[in-house]
Amino acid sequence: MLYETDAPSYKSRYDRLECPSRGHTRAVAPTPGRSPTVRHGLLADDLVSCTISETSSSKQETRYVMPRKRSPDRNDHDDTVDDERADSKIDINNAPDPATATPAQAKKYLNRSVERVVSMLNELQETAVPMSLVEIHRAIDMPKATAFRYLWTLQKHRYVERDADGLYVLGLGFVGMQSRDLDVLKERARPWLERLRDEVGETANLGVLDGDAVRYVEVAESQRPVRMVSAPGSRDPIYCTALGKAIAAQLPESRVRELLEHVELKPRTAKTITTVDQFLADLASVRKRGYAVDDGENEDDGRCVAVAILGTRLPAALSVSAPASRLTLRDVSKVAKSLSAMAERLQPSGRG
Repeated sequence: MLYETDAPSYKSRYDRLECPSRGHTRAVAPTPGRSPTVRHGLLADDLVSCTISETSSSKQETRYVMPRKRSPDRNDHDDTVDDERADSKIDINNAPDPATATPAQAKKYLNRSVERVVSMLNELQETAVPMSLVEIHRAIDMPKATAFRYLWTLQKHRYVERDADGLYVLGLGFVGMQSRDLDVLKERARPWLERLRDEVGETANLGVLDGDAVRYVEVAESQRPVRMVSAPGSRDPIYCTALGKAIAAQLPESRVRELLEHVELKPRTAKTITTVDQFLADLASVRKRGYAVDDGENEDDGRCVAVAILGTRLPAALSVSAPASRLTLRDVSKVAKSLSAMAERLQPSGRG
């Protein structure tokens, strides 16, 4: 967006030009007999701060105004300036506990850029669906261009992922030291997921535990016009998904209860499990039969079967999801058998 204002005719060899929206003031050479229009624009390669469009009856020309000389260390893309003198006043040894610090104490130690990145990541973590750039910058009240640069940097380091539609989700950088294990698992699983998809004609998924939810990391999408599918990188609750149940069934009960403490067991359908005791009872059934089932608990008219991948350092599972009309209850055990065979191949000692 440009800022425009009419400026008076020049009366001296040099006059002052102001760009009010950025506070710039420059000395410029006049052109007698013309009334300049001041246009404020963005910095271009740190060389131009604003332009003068001088209009006469015969022609229009644009002249560029050189910026003030700045420190070579200054970076316009930083939200904060690293002030060594301010840092020297920080008492590292006697810093207050962040959890109990007063607003006045926090103001001294908080880093605004980090705060804004954390706010962005929190938004992505708390939403159940991928977010657009517009949704993110509005949610955290950040300029869109700044939000994009933050997201781009996070994406570069795999803390954020961007799907084919340009939507953002949390990335796998948060898996930490297990990220290499995940890369290997995804690479090994992809051909088997495609084989399973072709065998049963339905969508096949690889999911991992991500915080208190399950994340879809590889998806071999069914080729049928009507199908069940989740976007890679998207997350679903553990309590209403077959992937989540299969993974949770391999965890100690204390760990499962700890995960559910941070989750509100909201009913997604009339069949959704909504209490911890119901969920724990269902996990007992999963352990007994060797596979988990989401029978219309996450989506109406949907059904999903999942089997955990054992022997890895990652809490992971495979699943097949389809409309309930095609994946009937009679088909569940057959699909579970195919999943179990594939899960064995993906174990460290498997042949996959």
